[in-house]
Amino acid sequence: MKRVFFILAIVAVFASCSKQPQKINYSGITQGSYFSITYFDEDNRNFEVEFNLIFREVDNSVSLWNENSIIRKVNRNEDVVVDQIFKDNFEWAKKASEFSDGAFDATIGPLVSAWGFHYKKELEMTPEMVDSICQLVGYQKVKIIDNKVVKENPNMTLDFNAVAQGYTADLIGKFLESKGIYNYLVDVGGEIMARGTKPNGKMWTIGIEKPAEKFDSERSVQTKIEVRNKGVVTSGNYRKYIEKDGIRYSHSIDPKTGYPVEHNLLSATVIADNAAWADCLATICMLVGKEKASKLLENQDGVEAYFIFVDDDGKIRVEHQY
Repeated sequence: MKRVFFILAIVAVFASCSKQPQKINYSGITQGSYFSITYFDEDNRNFEVEFNLIFREVDNSVSLWNENSIIRKVNRNEDVVVDQIFKDNFEWAKKASEFSDGAFDATIGPLVSAWGFHYKKELEMTPEMVDSICQLVGYQKVKIIDNKVVKENPNMTLDFNAVAQGYTADLIGKFLESKGIYNYLVDVGGEIMARGTKPNGKMWTIGIEKPAEKFDSERSVQTKIEVRNKGVVTSGNYRKYIEKDGIRYSHSIDPKTGYPVEHNLLSATVIADNAAWADCLATICMLVGKEKASKLLENQDGVEAYFIFVDDDGKIRVEHQY
């Protein structure tokens, strides 16, 4: 009898060792952009239903594209109780604001809309108009009390676009880990969370886009990086801008001045322990410029950055900070 059990044990071990991780990929559209999820699973499980549920929950909470989302109701001053997703995004945004001395500000929405970046219905901006709208900006003027948003001015609005996609990538990653999957790459609109490795032991390879001269220019890769157990997010101004009277205005708005920022930084790719924080940091970099961004990041443990910028001679350069 013992011999039978021993043989069965050997068979069971052999069967478990012979199982090979299967590559599974799921992609589609969410939050006004694309997503792609790649993971390796020995049991070849399909989590399409669960992924769609997570995307729907995030969309129903913090998406500005969803008329009935919690954030749209908050912005319309409706009586609404916020959920955990909303509170998480609010806290990430608050942390980023405090870290950047107010350069990052989730209440920037009125200025972004006025400059024409939300719905392409820009106003004719004047100094008086900018000063007036700036009164509606200030992260310290908004709080969550008893699961409800309290604003100093009812005309203030919130915008979590600079953290929501990174947060979603983290959320998908946490779900996969809850199922025992620790080798995956989640990409939500370019905000990436990469965990583990490929079955051959190689790290995940991610391309950093080369800054384009025009919005509709063909995409190409400036450089490639290898990562593991990191969030990776790139923020850039070269594809998101508007032109008025022959002047190109960046989509990054300085909440203190009310005007689009001006500096030589074309894009910033930040590598951090999670995608939500990498998302925030990449946005901060594009708001403050290369020199200030470099100083802010130098004391951040586990954070790396790739800056693509124009030097004094007008040449595009790449600088790696770690």
